[in-house]
Amino acid sequence: MSIRPDPPDQPWQPRDRLGEALYLVRMRGVFYSQTDATAPWGLDLPPFADCLAFHVVTHGHCRLEVADSPPVLLRAGDLALVPHGRGHLLRSEAGAAIIGRVDELPQLMVSEHYSLLRCGGGGAATTLICGVVGFDEPAVGRVLDVLPPVIHVEPGDAQARIQDAVRLMTAELRELRPGGEAVTTRLADILVIEAIRSWLELDPAAHSGWLGALEDPQIGRAIGAVHRNPGGPWTVESLAREAAMSRSAFAARFTELVGESAMRYVTRYRMELAQARLARGDTTVAEVARNLGYLSEASFSRAFTRATGSTPGALRPRAAG
Repeated sequence: MSIRPDPPDQPWQPRDRLGEALYLVRMRGVFYSQTDATAPWGLDLPPFADCLAFHVVTHGHCRLEVADSPPVLLRAGDLALVPHGRGHLLRSEAGAAIIGRVDELPQLMVSEHYSLLRCGGGGAATTLICGVVGFDEPAVGRVLDVLPPVIHVEPGDAQARIQDAVRLMTAELRELRPGGEAVTTRLADILVIEAIRSWLELDPAAHSGWLGALEDPQIGRAIGAVHRNPGGPWTVESLAREAAMSRSAFAARFTELVGESAMRYVTRYRMELAQARLARGDTTVAEVARNLGYLSEASFSRAFTRATGSTPGALRPRAAG
């Protein structure tokens, strides 16, 4: 996932700040699985930190259970997201015994990142495509943090796109052609974006907090400017000009909608980007400091340490290890 500003000749330009935020949701595949289960069956999916799980039912039905959230019945064609890395259960029906944790059950490892799992008691059949995916940039966490514990997408306007993505994903996973995992992960992007779109359209809670601020015609314009150019010489005054507001009105409105001051938001966003870039290990502290608008490596290091509790230099050896 790239969060650098688009170059001037970039043919794609975001139409809105919310669309731009969704454009940043780019994933790396962690693990995919096809499950062929026959009733009765139950599977325990353990928590995966900083990851998102998705499940698509291609045949039959099952029950998704996430703690502190009502159970969801998934039918053929349904898509469900569990955005926060939480453990959850899949069952053929309420009360079906849990066979075990999916990562500990015997299964056919088709590749390092893809398996076929067959289980159950021989009754009604259900087939699912499941995935656990992570994100290369911690800044995308702000999008995920506002999502509910479960997003359930039933057949509707997005059905054709979801089914096309699932069909292509299934083919890529089975055929294992060169580049197949990269293609599969991009198809997972489509599934996740379609689910988030569905939630945005149907749930009033999607239009409050940070997402609501993105949709605000003035504050959203300022946030979008920061996202496109995080290393810009931003001040409250310059952000207020982006929003076409007075300094005092902008500062008050930004804090009201976002829940923190404008400059605290800018600093936190920069530090999230810095953490991701340093963790990749392909750039220096000085380069990160310069790209994020700091006049010296020392001033950047002080800001980074205040924000994260560790020095920039301490992060890179951990990533390299």
